[in-house]
Amino acid sequence: MSSQASSTPALRRRPSLRRRLLLFLVVPMLVFLLVDAVVTYFVALSYANHVHDRDLADDALTLATMLRTQAPDGQISPQARFLLEFDPDGHNYFSIRSVKQGLIAGSKRLRPITRAALPGQPPTLYNENLNRQALRLATLAIANPHDKRDVLDITVAQDFRGREQVAQHILFLSVSLQLALIVALLILVWLGVRFGLRVIDPLTRRLSRREHDLSPIDDDDVPVELLPLTKTIDDLFARVNELLKLQERFIADAAHQLRTPLAGLRLHIDRALRFTHDERAREALEQIERLTDRTTRTSTQLLALSRAQARPMQMAAVNLRTLVPDLTGQRVPDTIERDIDLGFETTDEPAWVRGDAIALQQALDNLIDNALRYTPRGGTVTLTLATESRQWLCLQVEDSGPGVDSAALSRLGERFFRAPGNQHNGTGLGLAIVQHIVRQHAGKLQFRRSVLGGLSVTIYLQRLPAESDSAAAVGAGT
Repeated sequence: MSSQASSTPALRRRPSLRRRLLLFLVVPMLVFLLVDAVVTYFVALSYANHVHDRDLADDALTLATMLRTQAPDGQISPQARFLLEFDPDGHNYFSIRSVKQGLIAGSKRLRPITRAALPGQPPTLYNENLNRQALRLATLAIANPHDKRDVLDITVAQDFRGREQVAQHILFLSVSLQLALIVALLILVWLGVRFGLRVIDPLTRRLSRREHDLSPIDDDDVPVELLPLTKTIDDLFARVNELLKLQERFIADAAHQLRTPLAGLRLHIDRALRFTHDERAREALEQIERLTDRTTRTSTQLLALSRAQARPMQMAAVNLRTLVPDLTGQRVPDTIERDIDLGFETTDEPAWVRGDAIALQQALDNLIDNALRYTPRGGTVTLTLATESRQWLCLQVEDSGPGVDSAALSRLGERFFRAPGNQHNGTGLGLAIVQHIVRQHAGKLQFRRSVLGGLSVTIYLQRLPAESDSAAAVGAGT
């Protein structure tokens, strides 16, 4: 439990190229959006201040024009007063002060002007606080139209709420648009990364189809960014291939070197048995003879496995409807000697496959030999050639022997593996040879319990297309 729990976080922390690319794009974009929102807010606030300042100055000039033309004694109408003070987003103030008379009209809350203003100058804009409320003011001085020796100070003020609301509204519209654009861009980037990484799918499929093929990777369709990786894999393939060749050469040499002394040992055992009359000595020699036969068979199978691994496949069209009956007929004498019923069932459909005829004969011969070895006298061995589908042909060999426990079925095909409780003289290499040959043909090998009571071994091979069947048949006939 502890090892499983510790391995789970490691799997979750496994690096992902897609996630890494997206993070490198998403995080900078979010930071950019944040910085852009701050800049946009201050730019919008500056623009709002500029517009409101201009409007505020225009209000002061409008009020001055009204006083010159329409307001006797500095008084203004209630309608004009309402328009000057009304603001749906905040509050506006105004005041008209005379140098001689003081406040003539407007809000008493506005303090008198502390800075000197001369008639004829443009409005002056500045900030002040009124009862802890920040205000923006525009001040203008004009000559009193009713008293040439008097000066009227006109002040128009407003708070900053309207300006901030305009800036916030601009910010909301700008950020919403930019966020929508970023989301759309991220979707495009995600799709681009997803479809862009599919360029490595052909390489992945080619590598996944390989079994024992250690040839260099064809880099015609490999992206430039992955070439260093494929070159490294090619170097690794070359080293592994060299090690495998050394191993196969060692096994072949060892098996070949064992055959000669084992043959000599068998000859001397036969001579000793002819001249030995002691029962205990004969039992010992017979046991040695059985062990010698087993060792001889093991070395022979090792040599066959080494040759199967080293020999390149000579692929051509092979007709299983001809190959399988011929090979079955060659084993008839063995079945008669062992009193075993050997049957063969075939299909009427074409059964052409692309494969190596010698290797397929070796695989089938090992399966028949394995079935005959474990089937008792009077038993049954059945070979079946059938069409599984338009794509697959299946070749099945089943026997009425003791069979194999379900727990051991998954391990069949491993080198030197023999099912527990197996008392027969075997090497554990026959099915390994079959497994190797089937993989070389891109086929599948299946082990299960037979309806006859023993073991059922099924080889699935890919059929040649219908047009290839006829072409292969014509080629075979000529």
